[in-house]
This record gives sequence, C-alpha cells and structure tokens, in this order.
Amino acid sequence: MKKTIVAAFILLASFTASAQVNTDRVMMIGKNALYFEDYVLSIQYFNQVITAKPYLADPYYFRAVAKFMLDDFKGAEEDATDCLVRNPYYTAAYQLRGAARQNQEKYEEAATDYQRSLEFYPEDRLTLVNMGIVNIEMKQYDIAGKFFDVLLRRFPDYTPGYLARSHMYIQMEDTTEAMADLNMAIEKDPYTAQSFAARGLLYFQQKDYNSSLADMDEAIRLDPYFEGNYINRGLVKYHLNDLRGAMADYDRVIEMDENNLIARFNRGLLRAQVADNNRAIRDFDKVIELDPENTIAYLNRAMLHNEIGDKAGALSDLNVVLGEHPDFFTGYYMRSQLKRELNDLRGAEQDYMLARAEESKARKVATVDPEPFKQAKERSESKDTREQTDRDIEKFNLLVVADKGESENTKYQRQSRGRVQNISAPIEPEPRFVLTYYERDIEVRRPVYYSDRMDQANSELALTWLLKMTNRDAPLNEFQVQTHFRSIDNYSARIDRQPDDASLYFGRGMDFMLIQDYENALKDMRRAIGLDPNLLVAHFAWAAIRSKQIEYDRLQSEPLMMDRNIGIDLPGAAGSGVAGKSRLPEISAKSVEYDEILREYETVLRLDPNFMYAYYNRAEIFTLEKDYRAAIADYTKAIELEPQFAEAYFNRGIARLSIGETREGLDDLRKAGELGIVQAYSIIKRMQ
Repeated sequence: MKKTIVAAFILLASFTASAQVNTDRVMMIGKNALYFEDYVLSIQYFNQVITAKPYLADPYYFRAVAKFMLDDFKGAEEDATDCLVRNPYYTAAYQLRGAARQNQEKYEEAATDYQRSLEFYPEDRLTLVNMGIVNIEMKQYDIAGKFFDVLLRRFPDYTPGYLARSHMYIQMEDTTEAMADLNMAIEKDPYTAQSFAARGLLYFQQKDYNSSLADMDEAIRLDPYFEGNYINRGLVKYHLNDLRGAMADYDRVIEMDENNLIARFNRGLLRAQVADNNRAIRDFDKVIELDPENTIAYLNRAMLHNEIGDKAGALSDLNVVLGEHPDFFTGYYMRSQLKRELNDLRGAEQDYMLARAEESKARKVATVDPEPFKQAKERSESKDTREQTDRDIEKFNLLVVADKGESENTKYQRQSRGRVQNISAPIEPEPRFVLTYYERDIEVRRPVYYSDRMDQANSELALTWLLKMTNRDAPLNEFQVQTHFRSIDNYSARIDRQPDDASLYFGRGMDFMLIQDYENALKDMRRAIGLDPNLLVAHFAWAAIRSKQIEYDRLQSEPLMMDRNIGIDLPGAAGSGVAGKSRLPEISAKSVEYDEILREYETVLRLDPNFMYAYYNRAEIFTLEKDYRAAIADYTKAIELEPQFAEAYFNRGIARLSIGETREGLDDLRKAGELGIVQAYSIIKRMQ
C-alpha cells in the first residue's frame, strides 16, 4: 500500500513536470530510495540537488513526498509550496500539499488545494476521494456525498470510494447505508482485507459477533501481517467468551511486535481475569515502560500487586494514579484500605475522608446530569471497549479497540528506513562533540562541517592518526587498544627526549583518553596547555574529557542508572518521570565541576570566536544546569556559524520544547530530520 502511494505521487508528477525531470544520477538515486521507502536517505539526495540547483521544482516535490511519508506534514506542506513557487502548474504538488494540510486538520486549505488539482484533472480518483473525506471532517455531509456520487458514477468498481462513503454514513449514524457500501466494496473486490475488517467492526458495533468473527477471519487470511485485525478479532472472541482464542490473538500480535501497547494491555486484562496475576503484571510493566503516562495501566497493576500481596507496590502505583486523577474517589477508597493493611491508620483515615468528599461531589453532579453516570454503570455491567486515546480512568477494566492506523508492522530492522517516526525513540539530546581518531558509521549521511582549526591541528601537530571532531566516537577493538598502549610508550620515550614539546603531551593525552584513562589524559592536556596556552584543541579536548569523566563518575556512584538522559523534561513526553525511569542525578545550578569546564570553553572561544563546537558543547552544560535559555542562545550561535548543523538544530528543538516553545521546537526538529537525524521524526509525531 505504501509503495502504491509513493508510486502514485511519482506518476502524477510525471504528467505535469516531465519537462523538468532530468536524468541526473543523484535525483534518480533519490527517487529510487523514495520508492523503496528509504525516506530519510532520499531526503539527503534531494538536499544535494536543491543545493546545486535550487531553481528546480522536482527535488522540492519529491522531498515533500518523503517528509509526508515520515508524518512531517508541516515540512511536506512547506516543500510542496516551494515546488509550486517554482512551477505553479505542478498538479501533483497541489494534491500532496492538500494531503499534508488535511493531516494537519487544515481542512479548508486542503479543500482549496484539491479543488485546484481537480481543475487540471476533474476525474482524478484520489483527489475526489480526498475531497469527500475533507468534507466529512468539516461535517459537510451533503457536499461530501456529491463528490462520492461523482466518483462512483465515473468509477463504479473503485473500492476505496465505497469504503470512504461507508465511513461518512457511519459518522451520520446511518449503519444501513454504511453496510450497503461495505457489501458493495466486497462484491466489487473480494480480495481487499480492509473491506472485510471495516465490515467486521461494523458487525461488532451491532453486536453481531459471529458475523464479525467471520469477516475478521477473512481479513486476516487476506492480510496476515496487519496487527490491528488480530487485536480486533481478539475483542470479538472475548465477547464470544472464547478467552483462550482472544489470548492467542494477542500472543500473535506480541510475537510480531513485542512493543504493541494495545495487545500488551488487553492481554494483561485477560490474564488478570483468569488469575494469571504475575504474568499480567509483566504485561502492565511493559505497557508502563512504553507509555509512562498510562494511569489506567498503573491502576490495573496496583490491583494486581494487591492480589499477590505486594501492598507497597500497589500503594506506589495508586499514588501515581491519584496524582493524575485527584477526583477519582474509588482510588482513595482503595488506597485507604491499603494503608489500613499497612498499619498507616492516620493515612487511611485521611484517604477515607477524601474519598467521601469526592464521592459527595460526584453525587451532586449526577443529580444535575445523571446521563454520564448511567452510561458508566451500563459500561461496568457490559463487555464494552474503549479507544486507545480514551484515558478515562473509570474505564480501567475495558479492552482497547485498534483502529486502522494502529500497529503498523515495521518492515525493516534498520532504524533509518521506512516509517521511522513509528520507532519509539527516547527524547534525549545529541551527545557532545569530542576529538578522536575513530568515528562510528551512520546509516544516514549528515552534513560535513568544515573547521580550519581542525585542518591546522592536523597539519601542525603531526599526529600518527588523523584527528577528527565527532559526536559519534567509536569504541576501540582489541587490536586498537593494544596499538594505543604501544603509542603511549612511544610518546613517553619521546617526551623524555623532548620534555618541552606540547604536541607530544597532546598526542599521549589522546591515547590515554581512547583507552579510558581520563585522569592521565587530563594531566597531559593540562601539560600541553601549560607549554602552549594557545593550543585550542588541547583546551577543547580537556573540557570534553572532563565532561566524560564526570559523567562516568556519576554513573559509577549510581550503578542502577544506566540511561543516558540528562534531565530534559518535556510536558507529556515519554520518559518524563512518571514511571521513575532511570536518569542521571540532578546537579546543582552552577556546580563547581561544570564551572571549570565552562571556563575552558570560554578560553576556546576567546582564542577563536568562530569555533562552533565550543558553543555546541557549552550549550550541553547549560542544559545540564537547566539554563535552557543560555543553551538555546549557544545552539543558535553554532547554527549561525554552520547553517547545516543538524545536531544543534535537534538539541535546540528539545531545549525549546522543554520551556514550552512547542512550535519553534518542532520547527527545529523538522530541520534536524531533514538534515539526517532520524529520531527527530519520532519526537515530532509524539509531540504533535
């Protein structure tokens, strides 16, 4: 399906832009990468074409397609606009920009783009379908219906048209017409899994579980790799009291994707129902690990902890729930009982009084508007379900239904291919830059940053290996370790003969750093600085090594804290602390340890005010000290010096998100993604 979408966009482009398409090898490689879903790599190739020939429309269009497939809809809209500035008759760009705007809920603007496209191609099926969908979103059902009528009159065998119109009828609560369209879609094309899945869900909503099961079975037979159908079939089996069959479907999903939240949650509920408490707890552990703000999972785990006698664990989980839902009186009753069992009688009494007060408030509200409470009672007495986005704590015992967008199977294990925005990337900044001789390979090429200071150092210091500046330094293998031990011996012998040569101390200091001997590395760098106070790379190396040493020392003092997370706090972001995820300890503002590193970077910048890496690394220190404004200022200066500085854009984006500048932060992350930092797209998707 994804290849079909990309191929459609490429084909549409060829109708209107064939005069501008050239045979340039870079452009062709970019299109090949795009077709084979290597979106991030394709962006890098289109960047090269845009840099060389910024007047061409094609590279902007195809880069927009790649960004669209990565869910960077704003970036796709901007690139499509740039394409249309260069060629206002580029029909495919109107369609693409319309789709990008539609995904940003800019429905009126999307409709304008689709209408413009229809002026060129009035019978384009894809555009007619999208015009119908946009009008459904604006609740203009009469207009949407007219577009579907035109579409299906012209293309009576076009299955997506029937599926889209059935969705419109479901929105209008006309299940009879919706069922008729789904029946027609299946009659026209009995080999499309989506049609059977949609009809199966409609049967499910009508409580015709046997018919629903038959359709779900057929959908899975036609497309055995779409996880959402297994999840929904599990729900159907649950309603048919086939708990073993439901469990088997969730097991199947987790075999395909061990991080599938819905399958983990639903399996946890089913295991709890059959008193398989310990394994149910493990499922909820995984849910909370993947979604630390899922208070419904905390509540279920609290009850399970209580069942197995882990009162402290249950209390801890309930504290999280009540912290997020202070009006959840049932939770206060539960916590009161727990505290009583733990002999905290005073706390138990306080929680009991809080529960009574909140329950009293709820009863007063219920007398004014009893309908929601009546519905809640009916839900508790039935086998109802909830959407994944529904975080109503009162629905804690309901299974989750999967929609068509959930659980898309990741096709590649490579972390830079396919829909990389679906990878659960941690929200943590790009690491500091260091001087080294070895650099890790990276799948997505990033811009190369030129520094005349690095050229000067390599020419003047006469080191054995080429000195590199990178934030992707590679660990040494056994052969390299032995090589650098021998190099230290060689440098030591030369220092005995030439004790006043700063470059020798610098070279030996680099060797000590590479074999993780930070103390001797710092001593040698300080000796090099003493002999040559203007040796900029020695000042920079000392600061970077000292940062490594502090980080290492802190990890040694806190052996359980293994995550490299320096305390970026994003509102609503995974890993922001609800689940107690490991992180480096907070440091006091302006600590002495970091002050000495800051002084070294100030010295570097006094020697060379244009040394961008010093601004970048100093910004990391400011971030550690929670001085986000200062960090943003330094990242901005680094970007001024190097406009393609991908890592600075990425880190500035995270810093801006940390202080609530969401729009600016997302813009920085989009630029970082464009320049090759893959995990930016995951964060963009989550923050949007």
